[in-house]
Amino acid sequence: MEQEKMVPVTILTGFLGAGKTTLLNRILQEDHGHRIAVIENEFGEAGIDNEILVNDTEEQIVEMNNGCICCSVRGDLVRILGELKDKRDDGRLKFDRVVIETTGMADPGPVAQTFFLDEGIGNYYLLDSIITVVDAKHGQKQLDEFREAQEQVGFADRILLSKSDLVSDEELDKLRTRLVRMNPRAPMKKVHFGNMPIEEVFDIRGFNLNAVLQIDPDFLGDAEHTHDEHVRSFVFRSKKAFDGTKLEEFLSGLTQVYGNDMLRYKGMLYLKGNPRRVVFQGVHMMMGGDMGKPWGKDEARESVMVFIGRNLPEDLFIRGLEQCLVGQK
Repeated sequence: MEQEKMVPVTILTGFLGAGKTTLLNRILQEDHGHRIAVIENEFGEAGIDNEILVNDTEEQIVEMNNGCICCSVRGDLVRILGELKDKRDDGRLKFDRVVIETTGMADPGPVAQTFFLDEGIGNYYLLDSIITVVDAKHGQKQLDEFREAQEQVGFADRILLSKSDLVSDEELDKLRTRLVRMNPRAPMKKVHFGNMPIEEVFDIRGFNLNAVLQIDPDFLGDAEHTHDEHVRSFVFRSKKAFDGTKLEEFLSGLTQVYGNDMLRYKGMLYLKGNPRRVVFQGVHMMMGGDMGKPWGKDEARESVMVFIGRNLPEDLFIRGLEQCLVGQK
């Protein structure tokens, strides 16, 4: 299916109490003109307002008066996405996009991988982005105590800061600095009681290979590490060309050994003999690449790669990538 006709999917994540549900309830009740199917991928956690979803044991689909649809999933995401596809195709349900809310303790990686692993799902639904809501008041403590909170930040294409009115500017700046160090490619926005323009949440195209590789320019500014993060990020840059075969072998070896701990990685590559830049990205072991636009005649060519993961051996990655540059023994 052509990308324009595919159904975009947003994965909404964030730690317990961060405000995901407040944001979702706004999406489900506001008159925004979007017909959205919301899948609550929950495991016994209090989720969408109980008036909207009656918590019985059976899965069910509830249609909202603004055209949104709500379903609670206790089980196989592939199956529920398949059922929604069938109902949409034969006209029983109308929706333009899907939002999947993951549980507060969940790693969103396996949900994202669903769209790479299952061909039927991957050809019909377009994974748009992972949005992570971070509670400005309790975020520092949650990041200190829970690896899941760190991982949700690592996966994010965009970070929404909730409850920022409850902290001082200085506390907010400290949290922002920490989040940027963990994930320099996710822009941050403040959100108040779920009050966020829909266009700030949808059509971000964080998983589009040709989307701009956004890395916060302040990321490398302040080198002190005040927290012992288990999720960290680092950037590799080189103005020398890569040997494509060596690089492919090295990256495939990396994903085999460290794939479970590689949360998100993305890059724009300068390959020897290729007139175009090559863009690639991955989640855990799933990696994809695509031709980008041609290099300009006088354009400075450079590879930029960002890796976000848990306890990754940065030196080994950097040394290995340097060995893949043309002219290296």
